[in-house]
Amino acid sequence: MDVEILSRLQFAGTIMFHYLFPPLSIGLGLQLFLCELMYFRSRDLAWEAAARFWTRVFAVNFAMGVATGIVMEFEFGTNWAVYSRFVGDVFGSALAAEGVFAFFLESGFLAVLVFGWDRVSPKMHLLSTLMVFLGSMFSAVWIVVANSWQQTPAGFHIVEQEIQGELIPRAEVTDFWAMVFNPSSVDRLTHTLIGAFVLGGFFVASVSAYYLLKNVHREVARRCLKISLPTTLVCTVASAMSGHHSAQQLVKTQPAKLAAIEAHFETTGEPTGLWLFGWPDSETESVKYGVQLPYLLSFMVYSDFETPVPGMDKIPPEDRPPVWLPFQTFHLMVGLGTLMIVVSAGACWYWLRGTLIEKRWLMWTIVCMPIAATAANQAGWITAETGRQPWIVYPSVQNGVEMIGLRTSDGLSESVTAEQVLGSIILFSIIYLLLFAVWVFVLNGKIQHGPESPEQLAEYKASIHKGGMAELIEQQGTSRGGRSMLDEVVR
Repeated sequence: MDVEILSRLQFAGTIMFHYLFPPLSIGLGLQLFLCELMYFRSRDLAWEAAARFWTRVFAVNFAMGVATGIVMEFEFGTNWAVYSRFVGDVFGSALAAEGVFAFFLESGFLAVLVFGWDRVSPKMHLLSTLMVFLGSMFSAVWIVVANSWQQTPAGFHIVEQEIQGELIPRAEVTDFWAMVFNPSSVDRLTHTLIGAFVLGGFFVASVSAYYLLKNVHREVARRCLKISLPTTLVCTVASAMSGHHSAQQLVKTQPAKLAAIEAHFETTGEPTGLWLFGWPDSETESVKYGVQLPYLLSFMVYSDFETPVPGMDKIPPEDRPPVWLPFQTFHLMVGLGTLMIVVSAGACWYWLRGTLIEKRWLMWTIVCMPIAATAANQAGWITAETGRQPWIVYPSVQNGVEMIGLRTSDGLSESVTAEQVLGSIILFSIIYLLLFAVWVFVLNGKIQHGPESPEQLAEYKASIHKGGMAELIEQQGTSRGGRSMLDEVVR
């Protein structure tokens, strides 16, 4: 058993499980805000019923995201102590900013969002919904900034710290904003947030389509489709555009990753083609059983059909990433993204024509689309992280000076053993399976119960109003005369 492989598998599994929840929270936050905004403008109780329902779903998912995210920070110290020492100054500032600008904002308004119905004004509740949505995005901002710095470090220098008589290099921030706006942070953050919006939109559309197929909660479901389908169409197209721009930056910042995700082994000096799919073989440096479109990679990267793209042969052998896994996950992400564009465009087209509900095959396709959106998000993360190997912090150039990076194999804790890592993997796998089962059970229960109907909500509001009047009369009526006080309240 190799401690590096096990530690990487453990952290990858932890991240992938945690990453099921933050994108959904961010995407649901947008849909929730749009529902409540529509209610605030129209005072239509169907919109309020939708907002109340998605608030309950959001709260369940938010709790799971918090619970699963804590474990990753402990793994920095237990499995990756050398790495934590190297990036501590950078990550410390980014995570502190997350706590100040994101977590306090999100958690401070979350109680008002969940428990503030009928206790605060509609305007205040709308503001709370917006703040929770922005807080979830700000949290993603600082996490993506920290991760992007590993991919394209900037705004730092290397200092040597003496530990037990040995000089240990450590990255120290010299320019906070250069660190924040490193060469890949804006592109990666944009792509990440758009991916979350796609997932949230398809999740709302999926549940709404399911209700319409089962002929329940139709009024609320129709309204939810009205906002979720356009969101998915706009965001899937925007995701393709942001992904294209990110790929254009890779040739400048991480050419080895670009060569890996396109299985481009040899620089020929001729225009470079784009593989639609295939089976890369690093030993023979070829792609088997694949289909390639000539000239297209050159055009995608350089916006012309003639410029050749650098291949893997330009990278020293010891610095080359694996090819098969990032190639397959990248093409899976692109394929699923294309599928989501087609489905969302078709759904919007039939919705405008008023015939979407009649297309049961398309409605059932929409029901399944959150699986595609989740898989695309996971595939994108795997592509980004495996494509920068063997570096856990990529080498960079600062003001013409080449700065050292940190190899993944050098970032491990010196004291941890393979047996310890394997034991923790087994224990955490059991815990995560139980957590996932609880999440599915609770979420399914809320979806099966569904939202209140506008009539039920109106009746509930009337009972709340009557209850408030009765309490007021009971408190004050005896001192001033019950009947006269009732008349006063009615007036």
